[in-house]
Amino acid sequence: MIIGERLRTLREALNLSRVDIEKRTGSPRCYIPRVEHGHTVPSVETLEKLALGLEVPLYRFFYDGADPKTPEMAKSAKKMPKRAAKLWGSNGKDSRLLTQFCRIFSCMNDNDRLLLLHMARRLSNQRGSA
Repeated sequence: MIIGERLRTLREALNLSRVDIEKRTGSPRCYIPRVEHGHTVPSVETLEKLALGLEVPLYRFFYDGADPKTPEMAKSAKKMPKRAAKLWGSNGKDSRLLTQFCRIFSCMNDNDRLLLLHMARRLSNQRGSA
């Protein structure tokens, strides 16, 4: 499995043990070896946790090249404002808060999520952002 090989390569490049990754991601014991050996395929959510634990962008599990920017990505990156280059929730306390939001939102029904999204959009427009 390519993802398992990439996980092991990234982990070894950062001189981290499997236990280090388990602690950083909160993964159960023996989960990392199962992924690395191809016995388990992680979900996208788990891949996000692994990327945060390794402090690498998520695409590193899928892309193995010298320059990750394709022409389409480079064009869209130029259009983004500089403050959006580092997305909120990509690391640190914001990342943990985003994870909490995801857990809470998963317990809501669709109508409540849409209402909350509408309220968030209204609040961001009032503050002059987005």
